[in-house]
Amino acid sequence: MEKDPVFITGGTGYIGKRLTKVLLDEGYEVTLLVRESSVKKLPVGCNAVVGSPFDPATYASSVPVGSIFIHLVGVSHPGPKKKLLFYSVDLASVKVSVEVATKAKVKHFVYVSVAQHPTKIMADFQEARKQGEEAILASGLTSTFIRPWYVVGPGHYWPLLFQPVFKILEVIPATSETAKSLALVSLKQMLLTLKNVVVNPPGEMNTVIEVPDIKKVKP
Repeated sequence: MEKDPVFITGGTGYIGKRLTKVLLDEGYEVTLLVRESSVKKLPVGCNAVVGSPFDPATYASSVPVGSIFIHLVGVSHPGPKKKLLFYSVDLASVKVSVEVATKAKVKHFVYVSVAQHPTKIMADFQEARKQGEEAILASGLTSTFIRPWYVVGPGHYWPLLFQPVFKILEVIPATSETAKSLALVSLKQMLLTLKNVVVNPPGEMNTVIEVPDIKKVKP
């Protein structure tokens, strides 16, 4: 069976560069939107489109019709002090991606969002990603929202220090829902979730994958 081509924005980032290798190993044709300075860093076997995620004119014509579009652009190491960037980078880029994906009549739009259980410290991050989801829904694209909270992996292991606390909070009725919705997920679980969404697209018009779903994913 012929595989749908995959187009990725943010493909040279923490998750994107690893996901690209996973999909190439699965036999997919993968095209990444990149800056010119990052072309030499790309995995062998993928295609590159030099452009800006904020300027549709730089890459709109390169998105294959009927492809799977994965949006991964976002502020690195998000924190409360970067609240303005969440809107000028995360939200602005996904709005452009929606515009481009709609014109290309993509088959499936995959968006790595964030857990929406209310928090105070990262409320702007969650709000920007929520508005990103709303823009996708308004477009009418068939979509999947993946909502992790924090992805643990190389260079991002420090939250594991708090894992015992999360485990305790998960069994206390008053804090159980919050702890489970904001639990840590591993990089491996995220990559498997993304791969599964590409290989076995959900049948729904819009599918939401929350933290507990990510943690249950199997190879």
